[in-house]
Amino acid sequence: MWIKRPFFKYATGILLILLIIFLFGKIDYFVWPFQKLIATIFFPILLSGIIYYIMRPFVTFFSNYFSKNMSILIVYLLFIGAGYLFVHFTGTPIAQQVQQLSDQFPNKVEKISNVSHNLVKHNSFGNSSIRMIEKKANSLSNSFFNHVEQNITNIISIITSIATVLAVVPFIVFYFLRDSEKLKPALLKNLPVEHVEEGNLILVDIDKTLSAYIIGQCIIAISDGIMLYIGFCLIGLNNSLVLAIFAMCMTMVPFIGPVIGMVPAFLFALLQSPLMVLKVVLVGVVAQQIDGNFVTPRVMGKKLNLHPLTVIFILLISGAIYGFIGIIIAIPLYSVVKVTLKNVIRFYKLRKMENR
Repeated sequence: MWIKRPFFKYATGILLILLIIFLFGKIDYFVWPFQKLIATIFFPILLSGIIYYIMRPFVTFFSNYFSKNMSILIVYLLFIGAGYLFVHFTGTPIAQQVQQLSDQFPNKVEKISNVSHNLVKHNSFGNSSIRMIEKKANSLSNSFFNHVEQNITNIISIITSIATVLAVVPFIVFYFLRDSEKLKPALLKNLPVEHVEEGNLILVDIDKTLSAYIIGQCIIAISDGIMLYIGFCLIGLNNSLVLAIFAMCMTMVPFIGPVIGMVPAFLFALLQSPLMVLKVVLVGVVAQQIDGNFVTPRVMGKKLNLHPLTVIFILLISGAIYGFIGIIIAIPLYSVVKVTLKNVIRFYKLRKMENR
């Protein structure tokens, strides 16, 4: 009978598990400790994992000449030195440009609002519409500051949590780097002997996928940031360093990140002059063409092999469920699941052929 088929058994089991999870979700006092635990350890582990994959190639290189602990210490010192040099040479220009943005932006917005005020005044909207708009704007600003004032405790708590995470992450990364070889045997020891080889290949593929994605995205982001900074300087865009750094950070989000990263540049170019907007568009197009045709194929190749439509749907779903964090982790998580399923199916087919 069809009820006795394996598909029906597995489907029934999955539905029961989902039902149990749903019912437990209705019991707040039961679920809250688990939610708090996951929220507490998730972000440090996520950030530590990213830094681990960035540092691991350097630690592997130095391990050929020094002990593991000494190699990790050398890499830490190198990254601290690189961070110090970056802050030393770019900290002052960044602070100056941020100050210029805070000083110039309100004046530019005021000029634009005066122009729009005159346009509205000389058209059919009339003074009543102007007063209504001003009243609405004042109401929104007042509600915003009231909301900030009421949630000042939460803001302080968030800042404290971020500081705590940043303080803990270096220690987590150290142990990740030092004991990374112990993780695979610990995961494989619970598998049956006949499946150990298969499990090892799956873990190797997952490791390669995550490494390719994280290191590749970092290289692409840095190259895009350098190209945009050079382009912004050549066209004479104000605050080019801050805008290029923002665009570089957004490039870590695949596909839509570069577009989001260019939005502030478009806005400030519009405040500078209409011609500057066309120049910024030209710089963005040239940077993306160089990235798409030269940088990404050589850095990423076809390691992830994801279709653009697949990326779009994944980012839309993850963004709707988990917000910006979901957008960041969606692609590597999907790649890991894809690699795991692909290997499991491949091993299943091979075993099926061997048993014939």
